[in-house]
Amino acid sequence: MTTLVLKSSILGDYSQSNLLIDAALEGKTQLIERDLAANPLPMLDAQVLAALGGNFDDLPDAQQAILSLSNQLVDELKAADQLVVAAPMYNFMVPTQLKNWFDLIARAGVTFSYTEQGPVGMITNKKVIVVTTRGGLHKDSPRNSLESYIATMFGFIGITDVHFVYAEALNMGEEAATRSREQALVDLQALL
Repeated sequence: MTTLVLKSSILGDYSQSNLLIDAALEGKTQLIERDLAANPLPMLDAQVLAALGGNFDDLPDAQQAILSLSNQLVDELKAADQLVVAAPMYNFMVPTQLKNWFDLIARAGVTFSYTEQGPVGMITNKKVIVVTTRGGLHKDSPRNSLESYIATMFGFIGITDVHFVYAEALNMGEEAATRSREQALVDLQALL
C-alpha cells in the first residue's frame, strides 16, 4: 500500500504533528513524503491560476514550471492508496502551506469535473488520515473550522473516507500534552 505523507508544520524538528506521523510510520515502506513547509509551494495568485488553466505549450516558462509541479502533485495523489496529512491548527485554520497544496491539486478536468448537477470529484477509493495538533482544546467546538475545510476539500475531489486524529492541549501543561500525544499515536496506528 502506497502512502502519501503531507507535512505542513512550520516548526520543523519541533513539530508535534510530524513527530506523531514519523512514529506511526516508522519502518513502513512505499511512502511518498512531501514536506510542504520545508519545500513551499507557490501561493495561488493570477499567475498560478493562469498556469493551472492553461495549455502547457502556450505558457511562458515560469507558468510551465507551475503546471508541471501541479501535475506532479496530482500524480503523487493518484499513486497513493492512502494519505496521512499533518495539519496543525494555526489561528483556527490549516497552515498556508497545506492550503497551497489544495489550491494546486484542485483542478477542473483533472481532479474534479463540472456537471449539470454540480462538481464531481474524480479521485476516489482513497483513505485520508489527518493528524491535527493544537495548543488548546478545540475539537467539537465552533472553533474547529479546520476539520470542515479539510473534509470539504477532499470531498470536492472525490475523497470521502476522511478520518481525524487529534492531539490537543499541547500547551496546557506537560501531563495533559503527554496524555494527548500518547492517545493520538494509538488512534493513528489503529487507522493505519
